[in-house]
Amino acid sequence: MSDSWVRAATCLRLLNAAPGYLGGAVVRMRSGPERDLIMDGLRGLRARKLHPAVSDEHLFGGLDLSATLQSGQYVKTSGVYATPCTVILTMAERCAPDLAAKIAHQIDRDAGHCLIALDEGAEPQEAAPLALADRVPFHIAPESRPPAGWTPDPPSQNACDPRRVSASPDDAATLAVLAAQFGIDSLRAPLLALRVARTHAAIAGRSAVTQADLQQAAGLVYPQRATQVPQDAEDTPPAEPDAAQAQANDGAQDPLDIPQGDMLVDAVRALLPADLLAGVGAAGGARNAGGAGAGQKRTGNRRGRPLPSRPGKLDGRNRIDLVATLRVAAPWQPMRQRTQPNAKGLLIRPSDIRVKRYQDQSDRVLIFAVDASGSAAVSRLNEAKGAVELLLTQAYAARDHVALVTFRGTQADLLLPPTRSLVQTKRRLAGLPGGGGTPLATGLQHAAQLAMQSRAKGLTPTLVVLTDGRANIALDGSADRARAASDADTVARMVRAQGIDAVLIDTGKRPHAALQALSVQLGGQYMPLPRADARTLTGAVSAALAQ
Repeated sequence: MSDSWVRAATCLRLLNAAPGYLGGAVVRMRSGPERDLIMDGLRGLRARKLHPAVSDEHLFGGLDLSATLQSGQYVKTSGVYATPCTVILTMAERCAPDLAAKIAHQIDRDAGHCLIALDEGAEPQEAAPLALADRVPFHIAPESRPPAGWTPDPPSQNACDPRRVSASPDDAATLAVLAAQFGIDSLRAPLLALRVARTHAAIAGRSAVTQADLQQAAGLVYPQRATQVPQDAEDTPPAEPDAAQAQANDGAQDPLDIPQGDMLVDAVRALLPADLLAGVGAAGGARNAGGAGAGQKRTGNRRGRPLPSRPGKLDGRNRIDLVATLRVAAPWQPMRQRTQPNAKGLLIRPSDIRVKRYQDQSDRVLIFAVDASGSAAVSRLNEAKGAVELLLTQAYAARDHVALVTFRGTQADLLLPPTRSLVQTKRRLAGLPGGGGTPLATGLQHAAQLAMQSRAKGLTPTLVVLTDGRANIALDGSADRARAASDADTVARMVRAQGIDAVLIDTGKRPHAALQALSVQLGGQYMPLPRADARTLTGAVSAALAQ
């Protein structure tokens, strides 16, 4: 049986035994049958699910406006964290920093809360917030598929309380020194490991922590938090202490200067992730991550214009439109007064609530997909460079971003990520290679992927394709004109299905009917510009986008 699935079963058994005492786990798995197996092992906790967009009212309670107006007295709703409970945070990689801070505060303040963070990140940078991953002991991420017949261990029937299991000061010191050897700078890690050791001892019916409990706890808590691999003792010989220091330390022993300490180091070392030295090792994801993950919150820099209000509820995020609410409730007051003659004031029902709406305009990103193949590549790329720089000068006022994808030979490259920096643009465009075949389908595919990523970040993408010839390289890299044209049409239809605006600029000596047909598949505008310079190209793109 896979060791990772054995460890997962052990984590589930410990969580079922003492969920509030341990605090929870990060489950880094995509949605599927394998994750369902893991969640089946936690059904006994009767957890409540939370979405990353959950409101403060749902978490902590708040004013029940409808009931308050109807009764004339203050009525408060109870939130999820009104009592200690277990919650499942779905799509934890999309959890905003403010929500992570609120949940972390509840874990720190109230004992008994348990958090199961479901991390579905596809990339190392997409991970559950470190503020949450640092406060739970386990990181469950089984490798490959589960062995045949794998089932979670049943909850322990042992009624021993982990808080009653004794642990010596040497046990705590051993775990602390072990954490330091693996580069773990968080003081929560050894504290959580000690709780795991006590829980493991309690399940076994022991009243005190043993070496086996420490080894099990270190193997479950430390590997995903480690940032370095300890050096062997023979590689770093200790310095000779002087006589005074030796006399002062006489009788005192380092917790890890014993064979059991070496065993703990070896046990944790064997479980370290393979990509530790590549920069991954922090609990719950990659170190030095700049945000909360692959689904970033859209940041608006314009105030939206008001729209007609709509029915809604007060969830802590919506703003009530008081005038519209009173306008809806007014015609019903005589009827409601007859049904409730003793009620005073206005009688407001939940269906009367109207909330405000605003429409804001997101930033736009212009994605240039430039054909860098053929003999005219150098001239064409120089014109594209000039057009990008001219558009960047306008981007400061229009708040547009610009990106550049080049394709030649058998591949496409992202030469310039979305930016408004003129300095960065000039550095990236300093030297552009040219020549080779025309992998038009590959270029369109890379540009479309960048457009969808930009849309997920709140930007409005527009694709600008510059080419002067027909596709002659297929998606698989083969030199087949018929297949290359078919692949380009397929990708173009995909771009159109995604609703991405596109402009195809034909920079060849004569207009090509094939490119004109491709623009129809893209659902964009076809612009033949055989003698396009930077300013003509910039004006043509601006005019096309303004339509």
